[in-house]
Amino acid sequence: MLNIPNTLTLLRIAAIPAILIALDGGRFGLAFGLFVAAGVTDGLDGGIARMTNSRTQLGAYLDPLADKGLVLALLIKLTLLGEVPGWALTIILTRDIVCLTGYLLLFFLTGAQIEIQPSLIGKLATVLQLLGVGGALLVLWTPGLRAAIPGPAIFAAAATATAIAGLQYVFRGLRWYQARPAT
Repeated sequence: MLNIPNTLTLLRIAAIPAILIALDGGRFGLAFGLFVAAGVTDGLDGGIARMTNSRTQLGAYLDPLADKGLVLALLIKLTLLGEVPGWALTIILTRDIVCLTGYLLLFFLTGAQIEIQPSLIGKLATVLQLLGVGGALLVLWTPGLRAAIPGPAIFAAAATATAIAGLQYVFRGLRWYQARPAT
């Protein structure tokens, strides 16, 4: 269970409080560096798991939790620091809560697990969220870059893509539920 990919995922989870503590201490360069390192572990864990055929059930659950935990924790913190518009955080957080609640509701209603397949727009939303967070951390570290990094536009695009992906996931879940045989 505790193979190299899962260890890298656990390191990404451990990076979350480390990045938040660095932000609290005004150590923005460290926070940005830890964020980049967390991104590298995200790329490595999946690649290593595929190359070494070492995918595990634990990794299948931990990896998306690590990704969501990192992004949401930083979005909340950066919103509190005034670097992320509150409305963007609201849209992103609401989508995640609705999707998680819907998944759990479908599981409790049917006893079956729905296979979660990210949509193209969902992947785009994640990339835009990560770009926005990375850009906000970079601006905190190097304020002179504020004019060069279109943070509000990135977060507007991220929130829009997130909302569209959320609607897709809700409709997928409803279609899946309706297509199930009556019991």
